[in-house]
Amino acid sequence: MRVVLQRVSRAAVRVDGETVGSIGVGYVVLAGFAPTDTEAVLDWMAEKILGLRLFADPQGKMNLDLEEVNGAVLVVSQFTLYGDAQKGRRPSFIAAAPPAQAVPLYERFVALLKERSGGLRVETGRFGAMMEVELVNDGPVTLVLEK
Repeated sequence: MRVVLQRVSRAAVRVDGETVGSIGVGYVVLAGFAPTDTEAVLDWMAEKILGLRLFADPQGKMNLDLEEVNGAVLVVSQFTLYGDAQKGRRPSFIAAAPPAQAVPLYERFVALLKERSGGLRVETGRFGAMMEVELVNDGPVTLVLEK
């Protein structure tokens, strides 16, 4: 599983002009899945994301987690995280899980975030749709996570 996580002050995802998910302060999580991903991988990633301390405390040090700032998570499926552009000019996506595998992984990952978030809001895009993601990156703070 590959994730690009961005700390944001607000974000929204639209499909065909309709807002399908939006948050204020929190994380935008672009999530890509591989055929080898397991429940243990999804579990690790959900715990990692929810436990990261990326928000400033009163001294300005990154020391607060999502719960401490009453943040939210916006999860957007992103198979292109598995794009390989080492050869040629068009990336290959053969390392990404095909939709039949990726959809259940995505749904389970979102469910784990909701179960473990302590009631924080978890919003999503729409799997497989052409999405417009709009965000205001806070910092900017962007991490790449892989398991």
